[in-house]
Amino acid sequence: MLDIFNDTAADYERIERMMALGSGSWYRRRSLLDSGLVPGMTVLDIGVGTGLVAREAAQITGDPTLVTGVDPSVGMVTHAKVPSGVRLLAGSAESIPAPDHSADLLSMGYALRHISDLPIAFREFYRVLKPGGRLCLLEITRPENVFYRALLKFYMRGLIPLVASVVGRRRGMPKLMRYYWDTIEACAPPAAIMAAISAAGFIEVRQHIDMTIFSRYFARKPL
Repeated sequence: MLDIFNDTAADYERIERMMALGSGSWYRRRSLLDSGLVPGMTVLDIGVGTGLVAREAAQITGDPTLVTGVDPSVGMVTHAKVPSGVRLLAGSAESIPAPDHSADLLSMGYALRHISDLPIAFREFYRVLKPGGRLCLLEITRPENVFYRALLKFYMRGLIPLVASVVGRRRGMPKLMRYYWDTIEACAPPAAIMAAISAAGFIEVRQHIDMTIFSRYFARKPL
């Protein structure tokens, strides 16, 4: 599926604003602050995409050179809109191009469900974080309520692809939006995600859920 991310990167942010359901830049910023990000910290943003989380991290740290974004999609990195100084690298959650103990905080915005092997990825997250380093993972969680689940499925697999086919400039965008729902539906449940984070060695693992669908996972590497 990497090709579809490359092909649709130019349209991604425009469509994302329509499907965000109110979870825009303020939500990403609040999540980073709630995770413990403060000025002067170094940040690794995994699955950086077009830079939605990295931009907020750069503002909070006060120095864009402290932020590094990693993504396997060349197209997404090429179209990333980040402040001058933010580094963008090719890589994946399972193989992060960063030294051991090199970041104070690791973030990931809505890419958890694209990871093929969560235990390997979480061990990589643990490796690159400094002792005491923080984890901040944002994801869309499939609602347990049948009605809300059906409503979200209609919105993300029916309505959004239709809108994307009308306003998007890339023909693959409707397919990408349908793929998004498929990955949400297939994503590991929150209990399994938190168990895998704990198994990697993290402590203080917790989940906050907003509007029944937006999950924020926080954790800390022991000192």
